[in-house]
Amino acid sequence: MALFRDQVMKALSSVQDPELHKDLVSLNMVKDVRLDGSQVFLNIELTTPACPMKDVIRRDVESALRNIGAESVHIDFSANTRGPAGPPRDVLPQVRNILAVGAGKGGVGKSTMSLNLAVGLARSGARIGLMDGDVYGPSMPTMLGIKGLPPQLRGNRVIPFFVHGIHAVTLGALVPPDKPLIWRGPMAHGAFKQLLLDNTTWPDLDYLIVDLPPGTGDIPLALCQLLPLTGAVIVATPQQVALDDATRAINMFKQLHVPILGLVENMSYFVGPDGSQHDIFGRGGTEQTAAQMGLPYLGALPIFTELRINSDSGNPPANFTGNPTLAEALQLIVGKVAGEISKRNLEPSAPVLNII
Repeated sequence: MALFRDQVMKALSSVQDPELHKDLVSLNMVKDVRLDGSQVFLNIELTTPACPMKDVIRRDVESALRNIGAESVHIDFSANTRGPAGPPRDVLPQVRNILAVGAGKGGVGKSTMSLNLAVGLARSGARIGLMDGDVYGPSMPTMLGIKGLPPQLRGNRVIPFFVHGIHAVTLGALVPPDKPLIWRGPMAHGAFKQLLLDNTTWPDLDYLIVDLPPGTGDIPLALCQLLPLTGAVIVATPQQVALDDATRAINMFKQLHVPILGLVENMSYFVGPDGSQHDIFGRGGTEQTAAQMGLPYLGALPIFTELRINSDSGNPPANFTGNPTLAEALQLIVGKVAGEISKRNLEPSAPVLNII
């Protein structure tokens, strides 16, 4: 029995995106529907190439169409990463989403998470930028494997390094590697602004990830005032000391009307050579804090020797191709962050606040 386009679209309007909780038709995700008798060919345009629910969407589409008599269903997936609702921003209009990665204290793995989010999203096919905003302790030159390389300049503008599939900028490439940056707040604020906005040529990007210094000082405040952010990811370790500081960072972002995309628990536990698990810093505290504050929990990253080795050697893609348990943990976090961004972008954007 031949099918008609109206039948197909009506059936697809009953299929919901499992994260966005709206149907595929109203989300304008159904593209290029073609019919050949009872065969259906169509394209589903995802809101992010890192969509963690692609297989669920495929299953639900096939089921809905078979229920109206489709003998075969051929689905191609594409992705069109969406930015926040509203007009394009005046600054960095070529960047669809700007994501801050913050923490209340140092040493919790914020830079590690920023880098692996960037690499994971890039591996999914997204166009990714990474800004090392930790002006006092830039660790990205080592972790990216670009330590000692001169900055790429065009006139007086910085061209981001393109490495591991991401466009990366770090102050660590612009100063001698062993020189301490003894700056007062206004100097750090100015350097951050110049590197992010004034003196860097960013390409078209789906996501720009900004690795912030720890705490609630000048640089996080500057970022929130300079740009409307899609949201912030907070990294913490399980112990109460780290969670107390993470809560302060969360409340800072909330006060500045920056959406919290969720919390990640880093160093959640240690996996021994025999596969045994050891809760060195406790375990589950970040998930409990997220639940208490009504925020998404984005997942846990255990302590892996390979993660340290790959970071020290500047080879972050190996985290996704080596130890399968490490790769699975990272990919789960990447998918959840991408999903939370897509959900956030269905909501109205908040104004940028100027509080200082």
